[in-house]
Amino acid sequence: MKNTQNTIRLSLTSFLVAFTIAFFLTSCNSDPSKKIKAENIKSTTERINNSEELAEIEFNKSNHDFGEISDGDIVETSFSFTNIGSSNLIISNASGSCGCTVPEYPKDQPIKPGESGVIKVKFDSSNKPGLQRKTVTLVTNTAKGKQLLNIKAIVTPKSN
Repeated sequence: MKNTQNTIRLSLTSFLVAFTIAFFLTSCNSDPSKKIKAENIKSTTERINNSEELAEIEFNKSNHDFGEISDGDIVETSFSFTNIGSSNLIISNASGSCGCTVPEYPKDQPIKPGESGVIKVKFDSSNKPGLQRKTVTLVTNTAKGKQLLNIKAIVTPKSN
């Protein structure tokens, strides 16, 4: 019986050693530069080459506190912005950090220098008790390439 247990232990140990060595050998061969997308390089290069003529976004606020709200409330806030840059501002995407946070933005509509716009953000507090912090990420044609907007709320549970 002891012989069988020792054989199993030895086999298991040999397997683990072989697996560990194989894992390290194969993981070290991955080249991170192969994961870079060509369109990202092109976009970044264009942004650098045109750095004198970039759009620049300025918000009236980048954080909003809804305060205390009840579970199930759907609340909304607006973030006003102005293009203070020297070329048209394009917001190509806006996404919430979860499905309960939904942004509404001027999709691919150029905002000319000096013009303003609004990003509306709805938050659905259903089944989200306690302190909630959510983020909206905007993808823009500015030097930064993205902008973060933050919301928070304290959601009080429903009374039974």
